[in-house]
Amino acid sequence: MSKKVMLLCGGLICAWLGPRAAAQGGPEPRRMTLSQVVEIALRQNPDYLLMRLDERKAQEAVHEARGPFMPRISVGSGLAYTNGFPLSMEGSAPSILQAHSSQFLYNRPQKFRVREAREMAGAAGQSTASKADEIAFRVASTYLDLDRAVRAAAAAEGQVATAERLERLVEDRVQAGREIPLELNRARLATARVRARLTDLRAHASLLEETLRSDLALGEDLRIVPVETELPAAAARPATEDAAVETSLAASKEIKRLEALVQARRYGLEAERGGRYPRIDLVGQYALFSKFNNYEDYFRSFKRNNGQVGMSIQFPILPGGETGPRVAQAEADVERARLELTAARSNISLETRRLYQQIRQAESARELARMELDLARESLSLLLARFDAGRVSQTEVEQARAEEALRWEAYYDARTTADKAQLNLLRQTGELLAALR
Repeated sequence: MSKKVMLLCGGLICAWLGPRAAAQGGPEPRRMTLSQVVEIALRQNPDYLLMRLDERKAQEAVHEARGPFMPRISVGSGLAYTNGFPLSMEGSAPSILQAHSSQFLYNRPQKFRVREAREMAGAAGQSTASKADEIAFRVASTYLDLDRAVRAAAAAEGQVATAERLERLVEDRVQAGREIPLELNRARLATARVRARLTDLRAHASLLEETLRSDLALGEDLRIVPVETELPAAAARPATEDAAVETSLAASKEIKRLEALVQARRYGLEAERGGRYPRIDLVGQYALFSKFNNYEDYFRSFKRNNGQVGMSIQFPILPGGETGPRVAQAEADVERARLELTAARSNISLETRRLYQQIRQAESARELARMELDLARESLSLLLARFDAGRVSQTEVEQARAEEALRWEAYYDARTTADKAQLNLLRQTGELLAALR
């Protein structure tokens, strides 16, 4: 867009928002750029923060899975009075002080559970990154829609003023007997239509502003004013459709998430198969005995301090009937994840091609709308010159002004559609956040 058009658009917005803010007695509007709203959303958006918490939980699950391979020591007491032969207290001899220690040395199922947890944490990280792209695109789309609605409302106010002037002109011509009363009714209907259009645009802009405040987690007392933003040029996207598909497949966070999920399911399968392997644990015990438990009466010797350290080795001879079904379920999970990955690759390729074509169509529509706007502006300038020379009526001038306002609104629509298509493709190729920041 040219600098003159940008300045004119900015002037229209300021002219529309300034009196409204003063009339409502609210706070001064806060001008925010597209990059600013994206940065705020990635700091405060509730959906994104919830996803960050899920990622953190997945990372902690890795530490939890590794826990059995670290030493675990517990200290307690089995204090009891013994009458007769000393029995056990929860599996241990009665003692004043007890200490137990255990640690996995070799546990094949748990080893693969750790790897599975790591892959799931990686998948959670990709989900968080994908959510960041989703939030950025959603906020950017709402921002562009708000920008379009505000500018269209500002232009609609000019249409209302033009329609009112036309209505007065027609009324004067009717009173002078130069027009039939039916023309006055038509003029009044046209004025009512543009007023209704202005009301709809204002309501739509208010709803979009509320939506944007909600996505940014901002208070109700803040008014957001969009600022003219130049999006990345067309050169920022891949040069060809095939290049865009390759870039999307390589950068897709969804594919990376599913690849991590496939690997996690494979590790889960190995963990289930690992139930047939032996298990070796490092164990240790300590107990402080007392004489009132009658150890001296039933054992040849008595020692107050007692301890042992060693390894517990277990060989699964008959692992049970549940191992086979669990392995079969894990194999089904692996195959399901593979199918989801294949489908995702196909869908992303198809969606990228659709978006690439959509950008071409949107850019053509935007160029056409710009040409129509330029023609309407040139026509108005010509009519104004002829009006100064007394060669056309004021009614024709006002009709040309109304046509120019309509062309402005059509141009806003086409430009917003093209910008959103560009952002959508950048999101698909993994370059959205870099382009908006």
